[in-house]
Amino acid sequence: MADKFDVIVIGAGPGGYVAAIRAAQLGLKTACVEKWIGKEGNVVHGGTCLNVGCIPSKALLEASHKFVEAQHDFDDMGIQASDVTMDVKKMMARKDKIVKNLTGGIAGLFKANGVTALEGAGKVLSGKQVEVSKDGQSAVYEADHIVIASGSVPVEIPPTPLTEGLIVDSTGALEFQETPKRLGVIGAGVIGLELGSVWNRLGSEVTVLEAMDSFLPMVDSAIAKETQKLLKKQGMDIKLGARVTGSEVKGDEVVVKYTDAKGEQEQTFDKLIVCVGRRPYTQGLLGDDAGVKLDERGFIFVDDQCRTSVPGVYAIGDVVRGPMLAHKASEEGIMVADIIAGHKAEMNYDAIPSVIYTFPEVAWVGMTEQDAKAQGIEVKTGAFPFAASGRAMANNATEGQAKIIADAETDRILGMHIVGQHAGEMIAQGVIAMEFGSSAEDLALTCYAHPTMSEAVHEAALAVEGHAIHMANRKKRK
Repeated sequence: MADKFDVIVIGAGPGGYVAAIRAAQLGLKTACVEKWIGKEGNVVHGGTCLNVGCIPSKALLEASHKFVEAQHDFDDMGIQASDVTMDVKKMMARKDKIVKNLTGGIAGLFKANGVTALEGAGKVLSGKQVEVSKDGQSAVYEADHIVIASGSVPVEIPPTPLTEGLIVDSTGALEFQETPKRLGVIGAGVIGLELGSVWNRLGSEVTVLEAMDSFLPMVDSAIAKETQKLLKKQGMDIKLGARVTGSEVKGDEVVVKYTDAKGEQEQTFDKLIVCVGRRPYTQGLLGDDAGVKLDERGFIFVDDQCRTSVPGVYAIGDVVRGPMLAHKASEEGIMVADIIAGHKAEMNYDAIPSVIYTFPEVAWVGMTEQDAKAQGIEVKTGAFPFAASGRAMANNATEGQAKIIADAETDRILGMHIVGQHAGEMIAQGVIAMEFGSSAEDLALTCYAHPTMSEAVHEAALAVEGHAIHMANRKKRK
């Protein structure tokens, strides 16, 4: 038997590495197991988020957005920029450098906080033991507590088997070395819209095939409708109700077959990205006698405090129920570490924000208006367009709006939805408001700095009672 630990965390993604650091900070002898092999052939930390997800995609989104600004927006501000070009390989090199810096930083944080890094694939055995295997060698470690943070992997679909360089998942889409002329994207979710936006900005003819008839059903319908309109205006061809039935690689092209309201259709692309969701990663994770139960969808079954069916074994992040979001995983990791250390801790799953980093950004937290009505909750709403915002005008970012959904009787904020520049930053106001049970009036009576994009949230809160200052009000003041 090798060393014994108070806590062993399996997976060093945004849930696992945060859980390990927090546990070590609380005085627990902690180890973190990771098997992810980086581009240089060594084990790296950070999981999907840092290596092939949140961070690299945002680097490409930022670079491609600045390219579009230089091409189309600078002239209006008096900035003369001609013959602007994009060096895709250099853009990718910058992305890789950012990833390397951040993943290397986690190793430094482990060292600073006294976390033992174990390299290899972790498997949970009975008796709260963890087997770590690498290069044909294995060692078994014992722990008082185990935290499973194994994450998720992209879903593959039979009609479009991945083909290196042509039909790729989200990971492959982050490695293109040149801009494809015709790009197909299967799935109009967060990942599909973000990756589609990157290559659309760089000149690809982007077609998004979405099987569902509705666009962004998890977002308030008014915000979703405006987002769809803005993305189409940018040149993205979003086809709803388009169910992919097959694909064929012909030379350097991919022919995709799908059905829609008009019947059977066919379209040819130079590259095809499959973004139809992610599934929990449990392959080789649980020994036959581990006793950890999975639910009917393949997720590890946990309670509200991430306890599995085995006492002392927890699971967090994408491998358990709830939205597959890095920040959700991190907060679950902190909660679990605190519980293990004997502290009281819980997480408010009703106040987890989501962001789509297109331009403009889309962000939301809590209920949509349609959700509330479906549950029989009477609501009142307030919205404010960025077209009426002085800061938005100065920023040349007048598209979009902020919307607040409040309980009609108590005025308590039930949800906030924003489409606009920096929506991902502004949504934190809604998260904090909901965390503290604030009313729309609380935000309406708060003093906001002027001029800021956040003033749209203030005005939306005022608009709940028809008191918005900078737009015509449909309601009379009381």
